[in-house]
Amino acid sequence: MRQRAIRNLAKLEPAHARLTRVLDAAAGGKNHFVADRDVMRRYDQAAPITTTAARAVLQYLRRVVRHLAGAGVDQFVIVGSGVPSGLPPGGQLHDVARDALGGPTPRVVYVESDPMVLAGARATIEPISDLVRVVEGDVGEIDELLDDRVLQTFLDWDRPMAVLLLSTYSLNDDEYFQYVIKRIRQAVPERSYLSLMQTTFDAVPAELLPAIHDLLAMTLPGHAIRTREEVEALLDGLVLVDPGLVWVPDWRPDGHDTACVQQPSASGNYGAVAAIP
Repeated sequence: MRQRAIRNLAKLEPAHARLTRVLDAAAGGKNHFVADRDVMRRYDQAAPITTTAARAVLQYLRRVVRHLAGAGVDQFVIVGSGVPSGLPPGGQLHDVARDALGGPTPRVVYVESDPMVLAGARATIEPISDLVRVVEGDVGEIDELLDDRVLQTFLDWDRPMAVLLLSTYSLNDDEYFQYVIKRIRQAVPERSYLSLMQTTFDAVPAELLPAIHDLLAMTLPGHAIRTREEVEALLDGLVLVDPGLVWVPDWRPDGHDTACVQQPSASGNYGAVAAIP
């Protein structure tokens, strides 16, 4: 992990945007750079719904955590970013889990690779809760992540937990993505859950696709985009919780979250939750 920390610090380039920080900017946070705000503005110019789409993603995550906590899950591994700094007090995912559980207090591990997001989360979350940990890790190094000392000792690996993969955009290789899912299924206890999101251009009009692809290549190179069929192939063999693989605003809407509800496809992301037998 120390070697990864050194590598990540070397990658902290304020002139280049990172999606984790763009999401922070969309949430009104402070853990981002000018480059991240510029990317958000450029996408808003290309598709005025972009900032609202980011909020739809955050609302989806809260509903997933609320649903799983309501089902009795009290351990969460959130591979992110699940900690945008602009959320209101009491609005972070560990707060949502605590409120939904009512009695038992959840244990939550946030996994972050961006040095700025990591530092912000450690400074603002860990000091105020003994039941939350922030771990440096990357879904692209799943074996090392699952062997992390904090994950292994802070969580009870004999009881169900939920793993939320929010950074699937960094997994360009479908074969490795399938390996990530396989390793998580092997590692977690029975009756656990796996949730993921995936960015897609399925709803982008054909005439705009070339420009959007060019913009993505310039602003967020390496960002993985998949069609619904490709995501379904990755989920093959998993038992999906209703309503299955859907646009994120359509995943168990509660009547309170309003981002993209009139046009769910404008969220640009699919979401799904799978039960692990």
